[in-house]
Amino acid sequence: MTTVTLHGNPVAVAGRLPQKGDAAPAMTLTGADLADVGLDAFAGKRKVLNIVPSLDTPTCATSTRKFNAEAASLANTVVLVVSADLPFAAKRFCVAEGLENVVTLSNFRSPAFAKDWGVALADGPLSGLTARAVVVLDEANKVTHSELVGEIGDEPNYAAALAALK
Repeated sequence: MTTVTLHGNPVAVAGRLPQKGDAAPAMTLTGADLADVGLDAFAGKRKVLNIVPSLDTPTCATSTRKFNAEAASLANTVVLVVSADLPFAAKRFCVAEGLENVVTLSNFRSPAFAKDWGVALADGPLSGLTARAVVVLDEANKVTHSELVGEIGDEPNYAAALAALK
């Protein structure tokens, strides 16, 4: 198990975050229309997975806003915001914020996603949610960048994630 912190307190993370050069693990998440969505829905595109515990937290909201702003200028790229939020809540957040360059996906019906992608918070007050991570995939779903953010309340390294797309 890996460890991250929440307000300086250690929290165990189950699974293994995919690393640069790895093939992305399979996934089935729930889209805004409640349909099952896998990576095949974005075939041929580069993907930024902004994995967050919940859009109801300030840091998760900030990272989604920042990736939304950057996505507008990235060719052949989709930003996938993955959280445990219900699809209705995630959609409501994006509409209220005017975010049109991200796709929200929920793991509420797919708890295996968190462990398969190495972001499952295994203990602490957020147990059952995901750690904060960013994984960038090329058009063939090969990992070109991955970051498990060490302190859950911190923002990811946007520059490093975006550099993997250049």
